[in-house]
Parts: sequence; structure tokens; C-alpha cells
Amino acid sequence: MNYPTSAVSFPKLGINLNISPVAFHIGSKPIYWYAIIILCGFIAGLFLVTAGSEKRGLKKDHVWDIALSGIIFGILCARIYYVLFSWEDYKNNLRDIFKIWEGGLAIYGGVIGGIISTYIYSRVKKINLLNALDVCCIGLLLGQAIGRWGNFFNCEVYGGATASLLGMSIDGALPVQPLFLYESLWSLAGVIVIALLRNKKTKNGQVVCLYLFWYSIGRLFLEGLRDPEYILYLIPGVLGISQAVAVLFIILSVVGFIFVTKSDKEYFKPVPPVAEAVK
Repeated sequence: MNYPTSAVSFPKLGINLNISPVAFHIGSKPIYWYAIIILCGFIAGLFLVTAGSEKRGLKKDHVWDIALSGIIFGILCARIYYVLFSWEDYKNNLRDIFKIWEGGLAIYGGVIGGIISTYIYSRVKKINLLNALDVCCIGLLLGQAIGRWGNFFNCEVYGGATASLLGMSIDGALPVQPLFLYESLWSLAGVIVIALLRNKKTKNGQVVCLYLFWYSIGRLFLEGLRDPEYILYLIPGVLGISQAVAVLFIILSVVGFIFVTKSDKEYFKPVPPVAEAVK
């Protein structure tokens, strides 16, 4: 089967590409760039976290378990989130709910799913939830930075027309805002900020609050630049659902940071490094 390609260019940069969503085939089965890039983001984030997890009080085995359960819960909740807020598209075609390969995953749903699975895991294994989230969130943000390039290969999730240097043209149309690139760079900058500050934390929970604040600030701004086709609206034409959730997470992250910083409870005190004897 032949899959359509798109002519993607960045006119002011002199870059011209022909993009196909399919990387290669295994037999008759197409393997999509989107899936490959998401997998690369997952692996890169996992190895970034495991590289320093034990000196931050979380065993590598725990990191792997959290990552694997997180990706399962994350995909499930990302789909549920998307379907719930796009119910009109699915209510008469319930089978389509399960067709994840056709698209329709919401990042905020994935983040919520990852938090839920980490909470369950921390309860079962009796580890500190906030410390686990502190350790792992930098890997999630790196995965998001890489994963956004899947939208590039699908030629989706872009903004309005622009005359900027980074304007991206698809099949000869007027250049548009390459939001995948903006969000990827914003997330990558967040990885650097967290990497520089995470060793300075004084209480468990501060780093994950920083992650939620950083990502949500970027998402709040970039969501407003999206083409309406890619916005799930809470108030049609006025307020996107992701913008409302971003505002909520910004408030929660600020309140949460202040709360854990001022708390004297033992639970919020930093977890010591994993001892060599229990590796």
C-alpha cells in the first residue's frame, strides 16, 4: 500500500523535505514514524532517569517498573481524556474508541495516567510517591520533547499563518507556526532547568511541581496559537480544554510547591541515596 507523502518546507531557511508518516514495512504492516519517535522518547527519558536515580533515593528497578506501568496507564488515560472531550465524534461509532493508531491521544491525559500509576506503585512498594515523581519527571519531559516530532512526520498540530523565520509550509500552502518545534524546544529547555535545579531541592515534591509549572506555562501559551482544528474546546472558540487544564496545573503546582516547602512533616524531607547494600 502506498501512503501519501507531504511536501514540507521552511521557505526562509531554504529547507525542503518530502515527509511520509510511514518509516518502513514489516511484511504488509506499516511502521509509523510517530510510533518510532514516541518509543525513542520513552527510551531516552528512561535512561536519563536511571542514570542518577539511586543517588536520589530511587532504585533502578523501581524506575523501570514505574516507567512500564506509566506508559500503559498513560496511553490508556490519554485516550480516555481525548475521547471524553471529543465524544461527539465517537458516540455513534464506539468501535472507533479503540482505534488508537488513527490518532487521538492527549498529553495531559497521559500525565494524569502516569501520576495515577506511580501512586498505585508507590503504595504497593511502600516508596515515597513525591520523591519518585521528582526523580522521574525529568525523563517524562525529555520524552515529551522528543515525542512532539511525531507530529512533524504526521504534518499535524500546527498554528496559524506566519511570516516568521521558522514558518513551515505544507504542500505549498502559506507558512504556519510549527508548534511541534516550539513545544519540543520549550520542553528541552525545561529538561535543562530541572537538571540544574533538582539537586538543590529541599523537600520532596518540589521538582515535580516545577515540571508541572514549566510544562503548563508553555502549553497555555502554545495552545492559543494552534489551528482550531487541533483544539478541544471547553468553550467553543474561546477556551481550549488544555488551556483550562494548564491554568489548573499552574495553580496546583504553585500551591503544592509552597505547601511542601513549608511543611515540617517527615514525608516531605528528601529521601537519602540508595545504599550499596540494597542495590
